[in-house]
Amino acid sequence: MSTKTVRPDDKPFDFNLDAVAAEAGLQPFVVHWGGTRWSFAHMQGLDMWKALEVTSKVDIEVIMGTLRMALGEEGWAEFQKTPLPGYKLRALWKAYQEHSGTTAGESSASADS
Repeated sequence: MSTKTVRPDDKPFDFNLDAVAAEAGLQPFVVHWGGTRWSFAHMQGLDMWKALEVTSKVDIEVIMGTLRMALGEEGWAEFQKTPLPGYKLRALWKAYQEHSGTTAGESSASADS
């Protein structure tokens, strides 16, 4: 099944992920330890494709698995070619749930948890 469909010109998409901006300034988290200053990138700015490789958190696996099924294997492979920061994943998941008529309370996969 193709995920590409013809849409009316006045509504070419339901959600513009390109327009999503981080709510926080994404400043690094700076820690002093062992006489050295360590600068951790903001968690919401991390590329979620890479985070998925190192996490075992069920919620992120459910979210990514759902999106993968929704896009199909070919669409999923293309979608993964662009880095996906955490704040964009959160916005995408929330909008997708609303579009599908579900809420965070009805799903064990909440991007807000």
